[in-house]
Amino acid sequence: MSVGSREDITSIVSDKPRARATGEPSSPAESPRLITAPRRKKPIRQRDSFVAAFFLAPSLGGFAIFVLVPIVGAIIVSFTVWPTAGTATWAGLDNFVQLFTKDTIFHQAMVNTLVFVCTYVPLNIVMSLLIAVWISRHIKGRNLYRLLLFIPVVTPMIANAAIWRIMLVPNGLIDSTWLSVFGTHAPNFLGDANTALGAVVVMSLWQGFGYNLMVFASALEAVPENLTEAASIDGAGAVRQFFSIKLPMISPAIFFGATMTIITSFQVFAQAWVLTGGGPAFSTTTMVMWLYQQGFQYHNLGYASAIGVILFVAILAVSGIVFAVQKKVVHYE
Repeated sequence: MSVGSREDITSIVSDKPRARATGEPSSPAESPRLITAPRRKKPIRQRDSFVAAFFLAPSLGGFAIFVLVPIVGAIIVSFTVWPTAGTATWAGLDNFVQLFTKDTIFHQAMVNTLVFVCTYVPLNIVMSLLIAVWISRHIKGRNLYRLLLFIPVVTPMIANAAIWRIMLVPNGLIDSTWLSVFGTHAPNFLGDANTALGAVVVMSLWQGFGYNLMVFASALEAVPENLTEAASIDGAGAVRQFFSIKLPMISPAIFFGATMTIITSFQVFAQAWVLTGGGPAFSTTTMVMWLYQQGFQYHNLGYASAIGVILFVAILAVSGIVFAVQKKVVHYE
């Protein structure tokens, strides 16, 4: 065995201590982890918030200009007496006091609006749901049925109301063409205070149920077939499948349809205005109709704004109740 030079022996003996002294690793096992400072980046949530705000800015700007500002303006105007061709004077709560204590037509308009909402909304939801269930049973020509039933929704309200007026007036289409065959005459649907509001409900129902029909039909088609097949194997009939499986699964769609229908039914105006003009004896005058008459016929902008504020609060309160109830009856996946 050959002995190395003195320098080799010295290097072998002094390698490890020198490495430790200088901080250099003597072997891979002793190598410390390389720790580098991470780059400072904006949090993902913060970056996403900036991107979302950028794309939402046009919509939020439009909402502020065309919705929020008018609402605030209407609230301010409701505390004034402001004729259309004059200057506004501060009135405080006088408009609201007069509405609730002296304005009997406004009281009638509130009752008419509530009766319309309580009648129209349940009929709309039930009728839309029943026809949606029928269409979803894979019947022939169901797309054609959807098209035909949805046409009134996209047809102008004024045109529909005018056609219904031609049908319902004395000696109109129903009276002179259909009932005359049987030697009888139809009652004066639009001229009788007992039937005028019902005629408005029927016309509105024909006009608007197609929208909820499309929503409910789409929700029913989205129900997984394996659930209904499993229930069928277990012996559940069509009725049991609907109430135990389909109805809970489409409850979000029903909640959406009911909420939108309630909001729009509080704002009923065009069909009652064209069919009856608010008569007879204010039996079909609604809150929006009385608002329109006060603002644009009697030129009382402050008084009309007070009616609008009351209607806004009523819709907001009912919507809040609906959202509170939906936590117990609506099932989300």
